[in-house]
Amino acid sequence: MSNFKELGLSQQILAALSANGFEKPTPIQTQAIPQVLNGRDLIGLAQTGTGKTAAFGLPMIEKLLADGRRADPRNIRALVLAPTRELVNQIAANLKLFVKKTPLKVGIVVGGVSINKQTEQLARGVDILVATPGRLLDLVARKALTLTQGRYLVLDEADQMLDLGFIHDLRKIAKLVPKNRQTLLFSATMPKQIAELAGEYLTDPVKVEVTPPGKAADKIEQYVHFVPGKDLKTQILKQSLTNNPDGLSLIFSRTKHGAEKLMKHLDHVGFKAASIHGNKSQSQRERALKAFRDGEIRVLVATDVAARGIDIPGVTHVYNYDLPEVPDAYVHRIGRTARNGRDGIAIAFCTPDEIRLLRDIEKLMGIEIAVASGDAPADQARSPRGHGGRGNGQNRGNGGGQRQDKAPRRKRPAREPAVTGFAGDELLREDRPQNHDRRDQRVTGHGHHDGRSEGNRNHEARKHHHGRPGPQDSHRGRSDGNRRQDMRRTGKGGGRQG
Repeated sequence: MSNFKELGLSQQILAALSANGFEKPTPIQTQAIPQVLNGRDLIGLAQTGTGKTAAFGLPMIEKLLADGRRADPRNIRALVLAPTRELVNQIAANLKLFVKKTPLKVGIVVGGVSINKQTEQLARGVDILVATPGRLLDLVARKALTLTQGRYLVLDEADQMLDLGFIHDLRKIAKLVPKNRQTLLFSATMPKQIAELAGEYLTDPVKVEVTPPGKAADKIEQYVHFVPGKDLKTQILKQSLTNNPDGLSLIFSRTKHGAEKLMKHLDHVGFKAASIHGNKSQSQRERALKAFRDGEIRVLVATDVAARGIDIPGVTHVYNYDLPEVPDAYVHRIGRTARNGRDGIAIAFCTPDEIRLLRDIEKLMGIEIAVASGDAPADQARSPRGHGGRGNGQNRGNGGGQRQDKAPRRKRPAREPAVTGFAGDELLREDRPQNHDRRDQRVTGHGHHDGRSEGNRNHEARKHHHGRPGPQDSHRGRSDGNRRQDMRRTGKGGGRQG
């Protein structure tokens, strides 16, 4: 469908969309909106940045307006759950655009801010509540909130919520929302646990999918620098940032300490930089994101807490200063660029102790990332490397270094097809050991990721794009390799971090 009107939305909603510059529905919106309007439970498989919030938000708002009721004090009519504060704030901001000039109220519940202020907000009742699971349960335990009027339950980024250990929190919350609800589950991947979760809590769901799991956007060019030691990762990074002064660069570090140290060094040598990670307060993180979005700073150093919560269309470069432990995290990281039809460049650094991580990423995506500089260890050298193109990168011009393709690449065998059935409930049993120390924000990396479909292949070489890693870049550096938990309690306002 070519416009929102054909999806069955009312004139009131169409006017709100037009006023905010929404002209044409995305594929996930085209598929999901009619199904949600028809009352179907839904599984939506799509990466971040594909328009999921409107896909579930617009039809949900439409139905709430048609119903004409208001939430009672300390109650809600629709609940949207998301794994991190950043994502909650992003979803709520979009929903508030859609409900302008309507009586509907959108509320936010996250950790790291005053729970007393949130209690006051909920005392009047809200129509749509967007929340992180931990803080939501804290408020329920305080009797500041009940979910008995909830008719819509949305689980957004469900795979990350499972990775962060929220399975038991989700089970508790699902029991607090009436059974005669409409449940919508959105996830970037479809591992077995998500199928099981859907089988337990969704009724005869329809499944829509727009981006195969493990596939990066076609307009992202990807490169890797093989570096033998620790220090010169930073030197290569600084050279690339210097070569692209007008770029908006997002740099991922594995640890909070590493992110803060790198940010301070870059700031010290003259780059306008800020950082966002678990040791930052909510207000500090919001200020950093705003400055980055507004272009006041050109470099943002982040841990994986930001991988799915940053929606800034202008990001031109994503740097994987440290490769992530889980391949899916790489896909989500580089998905911060090439948004809304733009081009983007993803540059990774790979030390000898990160070779396994690189191979896992390439296996998931079904590609070999183009080499910008350096050589893989001899005992782990790849087959002919560096066929370029969108979704993978290419060796040419300013960006590809000096590598030459010497033989045609062998295709990788197809991966196992994605899980589509709703198997068993062994992960949802009451007698499973529970970890009560889980919180609303951590580094992802401990979930299961089986059942993903094959990712993107290499594409044809395309025109020169400013900002690719060049032959002048250095070849040294390695990561510290220390894995740490990234999100902890802040203790502000009581309750759990969210």
